[in-house]
Amino acid sequence: MSDAQKNGQEELKEYAGGWLTERKGTDVPGFLKLVFPIIGFGCAAYLVVQMTGDVNHATRGPLVQQFNAATRTSPGLMYGIATLAAIYVAIVSIFAFRKPHKD
Repeated sequence: MSDAQKNGQEELKEYAGGWLTERKGTDVPGFLKLVFPIIGFGCAAYLVVQMTGDVNHATRGPLVQQFNAATRTSPGLMYGIATLAAIYVAIVSIFAFRKPHKD
C-alpha cells in the first residue's frame, strides 16, 4: 500500500489539462461502453434505411422521388459507406470492451 493510500488519498490521473480526472485502476462503466455500438450501428442503419430519402412522406415524397430520378443515386456506394461505418464501429467497440491496460 502506498503512502497516499495510507493517508486516505487516492492516486488520480488528470487528462485534458485537469478537465478530466479518474482514479488509477478504474474502468469505464459498462453502460457507457455500450453507447459506442448502439449509436454507431444506429447511424449505419440510418444510412441504409434513408439512402433513397423520405420517398413515402405525404408532402415531400414526390419531390424526393423526382430528385432521385434526376440524380440517379448509387445504392452500392451507400451500402459500401454503411459497411465501412459498421466495420469502424465494430473495431471501436472491440477496443472499448477490451480489458484496460495497467499504467
